[in-house]
Amino acid sequence: MSEESPMSKIKDEMPVLVRHEGDWIGSYTTVDNNGKILDQNQSHITCEFPEGKEYPYFQTNRYKWADGKQEEYQFPGMYRDNALWFDTERIEGKAWEADDSLVILYFSYKDIANAYIYEMIHLSPCNNHRARTWHWFKDNQIYQRTLIKEERKL
Repeated sequence: MSEESPMSKIKDEMPVLVRHEGDWIGSYTTVDNNGKILDQNQSHITCEFPEGKEYPYFQTNRYKWADGKQEEYQFPGMYRDNALWFDTERIEGKAWEADDSLVILYFSYKDIANAYIYEMIHLSPCNNHRARTWHWFKDNQIYQRTLIKEERKL
């Protein structure tokens, strides 16, 4: 019997993650512990599961700010042990499913010492709406949150 491909394993073992495939348009709002807005931007996220490629998961994040600033980042992911693992020049971390609508992501930016983020990603039953929150910790103390609202680009 042949070994199952990483994409087949993700489809079987992380069905909620697979439901995120496609393009998402939304907004990010980062607030401090008192709710003061620190940053706001628009986003376009693409989640892909390319067959036969080096990485079974590939995400592209595009951000735009009102002042014209733009950024784009790629996040290839590897699948093992019922989790999606990231290790890029920018971040390292892993994502796993909590239930039939929720993915949890733990990651850290490699250029921010003693800091990490827990992200909750909630996908609606219709698969067209996502609510995401990032809880930012430094020295194990929360110092800000990012609130993300997205809709599937049809």
